[in-house]
Amino acid sequence: MDPSRPRASGHREDTDKSLREERDKSDREFVDRVGRAATVADAVVEQARGDADAVLREAREADEPRPDRARSEARGAEDAAIQHQRTEADAKLADERRERTRALAALFALERELTDQHLLAERNRADLALNNRDDFLGMVAHDLRGFMGEIALRATMLVRDARDDEAGARSRQVGQGIQRSTAGMKRLVGDLLDVAAIEAGRLNVEVAPGDVATVLRDAVEPFRSAAQTKGIELELEDSPQSISALFDHDRVIQVLGNLVSNAIKFTPAGGRIALRLAVAGEEVMLTVTDTGVGIPEDKLETIFERFTQLGASGRRGLGLGLYISKCLVEAQHGRISARSVAGAGSSVSFTLPLTP
Repeated sequence: MDPSRPRASGHREDTDKSLREERDKSDREFVDRVGRAATVADAVVEQARGDADAVLREAREADEPRPDRARSEARGAEDAAIQHQRTEADAKLADERRERTRALAALFALERELTDQHLLAERNRADLALNNRDDFLGMVAHDLRGFMGEIALRATMLVRDARDDEAGARSRQVGQGIQRSTAGMKRLVGDLLDVAAIEAGRLNVEVAPGDVATVLRDAVEPFRSAAQTKGIELELEDSPQSISALFDHDRVIQVLGNLVSNAIKFTPAGGRIALRLAVAGEEVMLTVTDTGVGIPEDKLETIFERFTQLGASGRRGLGLGLYISKCLVEAQHGRISARSVAGAGSSVSFTLPLTP
């Protein structure tokens, strides 16, 4: 893993965009503020000059109301000298203002360059830390999967070799419980690895043409046993026999698994879960509907965020499944959304593009 390799990060792009917008706003406000200050200063100077001219006129009127030609020429020379001095003062003031503006602009540019350098250095440190974390997480996940595989194998042997008596039934039940726990641990490790990949911009999705109807049928079967154990009816509604779409087979199975697993989790005994498939324009829509507790209206958007739990009590999982599902669907150029009436069940749908 190359620590210097740049990462694709939507958060960083948003940060950079916000920083640029804030700097542009600051520049505009600075220009406006300087312009207003200059306007006010010019108005004060003009007012002072006007007052001085009025006082000079009054003094001249009092001294000599009707000056002769020589006196008039002398006063004209005085006025020309005053106007020349004022013009030079205005030019000097304009030069000073331009110089101050250039100095401030250079100072802003230097401060922003230092800020950008600090930001880049901090991001490089964060990237290195993330790379180290990902490496460590990958090694731990590899070892954990090895241990869990061995546990699952021994549990399978325990279930397979159990005798057909009361003691064997207990052994079989224990073995099946170990199998379910091991499967849950594997999913948890997979979720953590997926979240790390999403944050690093390395989520692996390989899109190819395929029959999404077959995938939907395959995704239902692994959950029938869990649904029956809880007394829930799980069925696949009438759908087209074959629909060609662009998707990642394993990732769509993963998304459907998350949705069906959630539906089983939040649907009481005697409830119903249905999966259906429908073509909508240039997309195919897959929907999982249940008759469970439903989703509060204020959570319909936030349920797709990381670590979001539907209930404050009875914590179930890490709240990563729907977040990962959203990222996986969007990586396949699809959309995911939820509809619900609290206490009356919910529907979660996602789309995939049809094969052209």
